Amino acid sequence: MPLNTPDDRLLSGVGVLVAVVESGSFNRAAKALGITQPAVSRAIARLEARIGVRLLDRTTRSLTLTAEGRRLYEETSPLLSGIADAVTLATGSSSIVRGRLRVNTDPLVSSILLAPHLGGFLDRYPEVSLELLTRPEIGDLVSDGFDLAIRFGEPASSSLVARKLLETHVVTVAAPSYLAKHGRPEKLTDLVKHHCLHFRDPRTNQAFEWEFHRGRKIVPIKAPGRLLLSDPHTFLSACVSGAGIAQVLALSVQTQLDCGELINIFPDWADEKFPLFALYPSRQLPPAKLRAFIEFVVLELTR
Repeated sequence: MPLNTPDDRLLSGVGVLVAVVESGSFNRAAKALGITQPAVSRAIARLEARIGVRLLDRTTRSLTLTAEGRRLYEETSPLLSGIADAVTLATGSSSIVRGRLRVNTDPLVSSILLAPHLGGFLDRYPEVSLELLTRPEIGDLVSDGFDLAIRFGEPASSSLVARKLLETHVVTVAAPSYLAKHGRPEKLTDLVKHHCLHFRDPRTNQAFEWEFHRGRKIVPIKAPGRLLLSDPHTFLSACVSGAGIAQVLALSVQTQLDCGELINIFPDWADEKFPLFALYPSRQLPPAKLRAFIEFVVLELTR
């Protein structure tokens, strides 16, 4: 609604009336509002003319509300206070980390990468309530009520803002029990003699194709395997238990590599990288809770 409409002038006049009543004089109301005393007088006169009743009895020494003025003040003052509080809350959302944050993720990001760190985020920001919902597809963030999505892989072209958070290497791993039973492949072509575990790409519903990168050299490999999985926990557990060789994101198995549950079979062929993106509806004035969560994710996952 344009600012020069009658309804806006009426609301402005009521605000001036409240300021006069609460400050006790036209002069102090003018200082509080940042306008001149004559402007206060004109605003009250316009308000009285608009609603057709006298609101204030004014003399050189006193200022009192009429019965109609008191009724109007008592009815509108709480409403104006509520508007002021709402504006303060909305303004604070750009700098104060609080409120409900709804995050859309896939199972890998949710269960393996983020789950161990969520308690730390909530401890750091006690005024935030977090909803971390797992979905196979991003869907429509706005209509579904999400603040952001966190996904691996290059995002499809859309109106969403895409911010790359980090990159992780793709590594080829196996459990010591598998290597003890089947032997360790010495070269890439040896993989045709092994059991390979495959993970379903949620975007295509097909198994991820295996590639090996070293510098600018890329070698595709037809990895044989009879087990196709879509759940990251099941996929990782199957690999750790010795079911086969798997290509995984280094970020998701760093703990297993460090403790020896998994072995990086081809460390010289680990130059393939996979990006992690944050996707959100608008780059204009993102709320503090969204910025804080993104920075927390980057900090925790890059340690």
